[in-house]
Amino acid sequence: MLKAKDIMTKELITVTPDMEIAKAAKVLLEKGMNGVPVVKAGKLVGILCQSDLIVQQKKLPVPSLFTLLDGFIPLGSTKHYEKALQKIAAATVADAMTPDPVTVHPDTTIEEIASLMVDKNFHTLPVVDKGKLVGIVGKEDILKTLMPSSGERQE
Repeated sequence: MLKAKDIMTKELITVTPDMEIAKAAKVLLEKGMNGVPVVKAGKLVGILCQSDLIVQQKKLPVPSLFTLLDGFIPLGSTKHYEKALQKIAAATVADAMTPDPVTVHPDTTIEEIASLMVDKNFHTLPVVDKGKLVGIVGKEDILKTLMPSSGERQE
């Protein structure tokens, strides 16, 4: 049974929380990556995905308000509004990244990884062993397992 350690990318490309968004976007595009681990002082602190960058093109959600005695009362969570505003106005990776990402262990099975990706809509999962980032698994890595190996004949 295949595990994360069998399919993960070990040559890691990472970004730092203080990197400018434009530079991080360039890394993702040039390397053909959907997501990249965010590392600070050698520790995984987040993950930055293409979808985190695409949100910058989104319109700012206007919170619903009503007035009562000349005061404005929000009808939704202001925390959600503030987070959306932060991502849309992001200047650095720290502003746009998903902090404390879900991770998998090198011995996590491909079935468990696939379930996480489908059920939680993840595209990229960092692989962590004993607190150290050792690899990354993307949807492409799983798709590659469906291809016949080079020793098999294709018909």
